[in-house]
Amino acid sequence: MLRRFGWIPAFLLLTGGLLDRMPALAEPQLDIALVVAVDISSSMEAEEQGLQRTGFAEAFRSTLVHEAIRNGAAGRIAVTYVEWSGAKDQTVLVPWTIIDGPEKAIAFADRLAGKPIRQAGMTSISGIIDFSRDLFKELGGMSARRVIDISGDGPNNDGRKVVLARDEALADGIVINGLPIMFGRTQSSREMDGLDVYYKECVIGGAGSFMIPLHDPEQFAMVIRTKIMREIAGIGDDDMHVIPARSRMNCVSGEMRTDDDLSVEKDP
Repeated sequence: MLRRFGWIPAFLLLTGGLLDRMPALAEPQLDIALVVAVDISSSMEAEEQGLQRTGFAEAFRSTLVHEAIRNGAAGRIAVTYVEWSGAKDQTVLVPWTIIDGPEKAIAFADRLAGKPIRQAGMTSISGIIDFSRDLFKELGGMSARRVIDISGDGPNNDGRKVVLARDEALADGIVINGLPIMFGRTQSSREMDGLDVYYKECVIGGAGSFMIPLHDPEQFAMVIRTKIMREIAGIGDDDMHVIPARSRMNCVSGEMRTDDDLSVEKDP
């Protein structure tokens, strides 16, 4: 009897070795890995920041967002919430969280809503793109569409050129979407003029990328909810580009304004 089953340990050792060398097919799959990247630079007033934070928290409490997650092929997503300002100022407020149902989505929203709001300095869109690329590495072998959702109320004015950071992210297969905030005290400023065009031509990109300009603070929650639902479902703009062939916008306009301001401060 012992002889009859003596092959079992050897078989188990052999198959165990084969399994160790096989691809990790059992790695969890995700419909999307989403970096929610939120501007907290000095131009963002406390009211704007409060509306922004509430809008994202309410989006993940929404039954419509829960349904969008449930209807995905995998039925699960990964989300992290990051605040950003200057080239060296990025803070993960809520780390990567796997959401596969309403309870986890609401828990994510509650955790986010409980964080304090702060205000920082410069605006480095290139910095948050580079930072987000590193965040995706934390997910290891999880298979997912990788999307950076950038909201902000001004152009890049710190760090390297935004188009360089964008193009490197797109080359990695990452999609960048945008939410240019176009209301508040900056509405009549130079930075606000054409911010939606700036985001479209200098910031966003990738297959199915899109941006939604926000002109009315009362629509903040609705616009954010719509944007999150579209990202989860993978619904982009049909006419969106990977990289614009010819831009009407000067993509270093923010850096030029910063240089001008610095030169004025140095003049006696």
